Amino acid sequence: MTTADMIKQLCEQLNISIAELARRIGQTPQNFSKKLKRETVTLDELKAIADVLGVSFKQSFTLSDGNEIKITTSIGISIFPE
Repeated sequence: MTTADMIKQLCEQLNISIAELARRIGQTPQNFSKKLKRETVTLDELKAIADVLGVSFKQSFTLSDGNEIKITTSIGISIFPE
């Protein structure tokens, strides 16, 4: 699943249009749609999406020893054991 697919699914589940989401994060619907098509949505934009929709956003790397390096909207960048 691509980032664009995830954002579209999130909007569908929260009953919000892509255009409305774009406006809430301070972008024009046209510009945001182009970013989705090109798959150039940034990490900061993903965090902004989570913030305006009231959901959490997590991204992580899992190391071979089970530790994770996580990025979330609420705690920043951290390393946590699984």
